[in-house]
Amino acid sequence: MLTMSWDCGLRYMFSVSPALQQGSMCILHEKEDLSRLEMVQRLAKDGCRFLQNHSKSLETTCEPQSDEAVRLCLRERGYVVLVLQRASSERPALSATARGGGKEEARNRRYSVVSGTPEKILEHLLNDLTLDDDQGTTRGKEPDTLLDDFLLTYPVFMSTSDLCQALLGHYCTKRYRGKKDRKEPLERKQKVLHLVSHWMSLCKDFLREDEHVKLFMKTLYRYVLEDLYEHPALETDVRELQKLYQLHRRHTVDECSPQRKSKALFHQLSLKENGLQSRCTQRETKEVMCQVYITMDSYLSVRANAGTVAQELLEAAAEKMDVPQGELVLVAVTYPGGRLLLQPQDRVFSDSLRPVGRLHICRKDLGEVLNPFIDNLELRQRTACMLSLNTWDVAVALTNFDWTIFDSIHEQELVYFTFSRPASTGRNHTVALELLLQRCNEIQLWVMTEVLLCSTLCRRVQLIKKFIKIAAHCKAQRNLNCFFAIIMGLNTAAVSRLSQTWEKIPGKFKKLFSELETVTDPSLNHKAYRDSFKKMKAPKIPFLPLLLKDITFIHEGNKTFHDNLVNFEKLHMIADTVRLIRQCQKDHMGNGITQKSSSEVRAYIDHLHIIDNQQTLFELSHRLEPRA
Repeated sequence: MLTMSWDCGLRYMFSVSPALQQGSMCILHEKEDLSRLEMVQRLAKDGCRFLQNHSKSLETTCEPQSDEAVRLCLRERGYVVLVLQRASSERPALSATARGGGKEEARNRRYSVVSGTPEKILEHLLNDLTLDDDQGTTRGKEPDTLLDDFLLTYPVFMSTSDLCQALLGHYCTKRYRGKKDRKEPLERKQKVLHLVSHWMSLCKDFLREDEHVKLFMKTLYRYVLEDLYEHPALETDVRELQKLYQLHRRHTVDECSPQRKSKALFHQLSLKENGLQSRCTQRETKEVMCQVYITMDSYLSVRANAGTVAQELLEAAAEKMDVPQGELVLVAVTYPGGRLLLQPQDRVFSDSLRPVGRLHICRKDLGEVLNPFIDNLELRQRTACMLSLNTWDVAVALTNFDWTIFDSIHEQELVYFTFSRPASTGRNHTVALELLLQRCNEIQLWVMTEVLLCSTLCRRVQLIKKFIKIAAHCKAQRNLNCFFAIIMGLNTAAVSRLSQTWEKIPGKFKKLFSELETVTDPSLNHKAYRDSFKKMKAPKIPFLPLLLKDITFIHEGNKTFHDNLVNFEKLHMIADTVRLIRQCQKDHMGNGITQKSSSEVRAYIDHLHIIDNQQTLFELSHRLEPRA
């Protein structure tokens, strides 16, 4: 393994691991104004030819057959701050006459980050970015993997505030001040702006409510305006910042000459954050699921939005339960024994999109919670309603519901969820992810509830047949999250023990159910599911609990820090896994996953009755088919 360490001044020491050969030292006499990390990268891109000129005997040791063996270590004050490893290029080598020439060759010999301090990883990332000679930007190219990995996983090792400060520091660096050539400081600024552009595009609205990000964008925008006089090429970047963050100025870039831009635009800067002012309205219309308990162990899962008030939930519950609304009140249990009576116009969700407490529908006098078991008439009505619904329409409604949630999930939510990183703003960064996990659990419980509340054997058989068909339709509609939930609901002990019911299921439905069960088989690390899902075209909805299991396996099987250095190899594996979300959400070929469904089916799916008490479910199961 080839290692490199910082010694002092302009002296660098190269050493080869004992398994190869004794190291050699060389002194650089040219006093270039370079950062330590840039010196490492420049020497790394030259390979070992620098050492080969010093001693031909080092040729075999410094150029190993496997690129994986070459690692560079940067030390500062005796401590390792960055470890790089040569990244094998999948692109074929270009001829000397090809576009870019030696620059393209150097690009193909890039080094990936193994570990390092957050500051040095960011510095390497900026140095490693390549700009187009013609446009001075990398926009329009396939996003660099290192850049994407860093932006997806940085919350693990640094706060958003720290990242903003570090980027401002790199943009305003005076390292090149006084040099005749202005190309390098311009490139540094353009690289920072490209990183910011990719960050804002990647995060969309995920972090834009962060006060640190808002202040950072204002400050950066002001700095870019100040630099326009010295670097007119930044004009394109000014427009890009405006477009990304909805910034508005009194005058456009073209209204001022380059000589006036620096001072005039600085004083005319006006950030009218119309988009930010409308964020409250956007938050209020964000869809959520609300659990309204109608008994001590069962609830209605109501599709609502963040601005929902108590009156709306009371209307939905009264209609579903066929009870006069005037007889009901909505109570929030805030702590054991504590009750909060919600007035009709009280909001039921906090700013973090969490309910104000466990919501219960009670009688007007607050002394009576509704009976835990529904009477026979209502049971027959519920079963008749479910059996009358078309199975394809039910699957469409379920998929549309799930897609609305899944399409709003950001990859970074899985990182926050896995590492349990609290948001710096106090805002819950995993709302959509938790919502879809909750939905998966609710569908499983809903299947159990519907089957176990059906007291008639023949109707119960019809219900199970219906759920098998719905599961098959969900799979056909590429909704594997709901597909898994239905199959797991039918496979729970409380339902699978109903031997008399399952004996009445026709053979073709048993065969179909067996085929569907094969996809959910956990053997060989869910190989059947992974193979089946891989063949499906996007957009599609994965089985989210398994994806989180994969990320957790990576997290728990690898240390996040090695000797106080960020283990970036681990973060690369995690970033590579969470990118599945992005791949599943994309619709390159116009294969839309959502379809139209009937209003009757939507009304039913939007207000599911669910029993979430396992003991109650088992009691219902034993009532239907007592033990022999």
